[in-house]
Amino acid sequence: MTLNSSIPDSVGPDHSRRQRSKPALITLLVGITVAGYGTDQGTKAWASATLDPNRPKQLVGSLLQLHLIRNPGAAFSIATNATLLLTVITVAVICVTIFSARRLRSKPWACALGLLIGGALGNFTDRFFREPGAGRGHVMDFLQFPHWPIFNVADMCVVTAACLIALLALHGIGIDGSRLSDDESLHHDDGVGVDDGTTFDSSADVNFELRARDVSSSDAIVSVRHDHC
Repeated sequence: MTLNSSIPDSVGPDHSRRQRSKPALITLLVGITVAGYGTDQGTKAWASATLDPNRPKQLVGSLLQLHLIRNPGAAFSIATNATLLLTVITVAVICVTIFSARRLRSKPWACALGLLIGGALGNFTDRFFREPGAGRGHVMDFLQFPHWPIFNVADMCVVTAACLIALLALHGIGIDGSRLSDDESLHHDDGVGVDDGTTFDSSADVNFELRARDVSSSDAIVSVRHDHC
């Protein structure tokens, strides 16, 4: 019986990849968060000081217009009558995302979480500090495509993060950098599977083989003694 020799995951190349410098990934996450949040708030301040809500401006012909509105709802003017509830949900999303970042070992996930936090903070700032009051403030939107709800940079960050997270999940990449195929391979190395779903530990196979050899040796000795007699 042949033993399946494998290199422990702790010394393999996958382990080295997963053990990326966590401070570097946290720095990347924070940098993207700050960039997204700063861009959102900066463009909103510019739009508030420059644009007239009653006079939309064409930025790229009729393809992209600047049309300033104040949105009491979520991204793309969804749920306009649930501003307070959306504020609570936003706080929960930010807290869960920050908590999840403790297991961060993947650069794509760092980018996705950074965009998500930056976008959520951008719209949360509007809901908390803008009129008509804390927790009920209206989000400032000013970007408009034809036949599409008006949005802002924070909405772009959140949607981009959602798409990236969906793509990572589709490819089986976890927040810790592990892949689904890696986990299956590791599980296969732990034992030898058979068709009926039963799994035998390789160490048990070794013990069985050694015992079989001992029995064979004993039988051979008895046979030799019998021949001499």
